[in-house]
Amino acid sequence: MPREISLRDVEALIGTEVGLSDWITVDQPMIDAFATATNDHQFIHTDPVRAAAETSFGGTIAHGFLTLSLLSAMNYDCLPKIREQTMGINYGFEKVRFLSPVKSGKRIRGHFVLAEARYRGAGMMFTSYNLSIEIENERKPALTATWITIIQFDPKDRPPEA
Repeated sequence: MPREISLRDVEALIGTEVGLSDWITVDQPMIDAFATATNDHQFIHTDPVRAAAETSFGGTIAHGFLTLSLLSAMNYDCLPKIREQTMGINYGFEKVRFLSPVKSGKRIRGHFVLAEARYRGAGMMFTSYNLSIEIENERKPALTATWITIIQFDPKDRPPEA
């Protein structure tokens, strides 16, 4: 996938995988920092000894919302930049499912398939991505979701046929 595309190229990519991110290691310091930021210190995330003894995970696991939040980094890592874009806006998620826990020390990466792209107003395009976050050497993904974003651009840059 090219690192930069034109706004007029977006619709032609519907139905294709437009991004595969690099691997991100989800380690205990990252999990602990997220626990502090969200005030969620449940032992399955923050106490490796207790989590190993009292859960079937064999140790601590990442918060599901930590895994979800890493989509921003994955997005910047792998999705092509749209030349005319002045700003991107997170519109929300649909069908978020946490399918498999991410154990501390595991690596994850995102797969992005462009599901929809439609103009809304003179200077906006709504896009939606069907995505999954893969866990290295695991059969099931950590999560799947549909992510809706808005591409903001100067209306004068809108392709004439759009």
